[in-house]
Amino acid sequence: MQKVVKPYDSSDLSKKKQVEKMFDNISAKYDFLNHFLSFGIDHIWRRKTINLIAEKNPAFILDVATGTGDLAFAAEKKIKVKKIIGLDISNGMLEVGREKIKKKSLQNKLEFIQGDSENLPFENDFFDAVMVSFGVRNFENLTKGLNEIKRVLKPSGGIYILEFSKPKKFPIKQLFSFYSKFILPSLGSLISKDKSAYHYLPASVNAFPEGEDFIKKLQKVGFSSSSFKTLSGGISTLYSAFK
Repeated sequence: MQKVVKPYDSSDLSKKKQVEKMFDNISAKYDFLNHFLSFGIDHIWRRKTINLIAEKNPAFILDVATGTGDLAFAAEKKIKVKKIIGLDISNGMLEVGREKIKKKSLQNKLEFIQGDSENLPFENDFFDAVMVSFGVRNFENLTKGLNEIKRVLKPSGGIYILEFSKPKKFPIKQLFSFYSKFILPSLGSLISKDKSAYHYLPASVNAFPEGEDFIKKLQKVGFSSSSFKTLSGGISTLYSAFK
């Protein structure tokens, strides 16, 4: 059974509510920290994700756990979409994303709504593709969340998940372990002013079923043609599967 990791150990709130609170707390600094703490490599990971999605030319895309919308904006730039809907539990993150939509004048292409990834407010067979970047670790019930994504996908629609993973080979394994245990939590806490958020990140990565274990999760809920590719020596992994 997957270990349940929550942002705030002393809190009695559910993981879902804690995640919402955490992202509300760090929303103002989130974009800066994302790029700063990953040395900008997150841009490369997102580009690879979008390139894979673009092969299928989806018209309607759902971005689950959209945050401030980085993946959604990248998709709109690369793919000739009719609509991208970004959904997130944190209104603080969404407000940052909505300001970006206004600045880029993309109101006709992008829409961000607050919602629960495990109870998606959409009809069955609605989207051509669903994407999630660095969000499935935060699902309170992973199986329920994956089932919901499958429900709203059209037949043969694709799910694309970009998620952190743990490098397996020397020296990246040792360097990443040191960075995630000591440097990332210290810098993240200092800049975001939330001491728990960037301690939660490596803990949630360690608890998450990655690689073949996550492929089995996808297959168990009924996805087919599942595959994955490790990026940057295994620091992140890109998964894809189809309904």
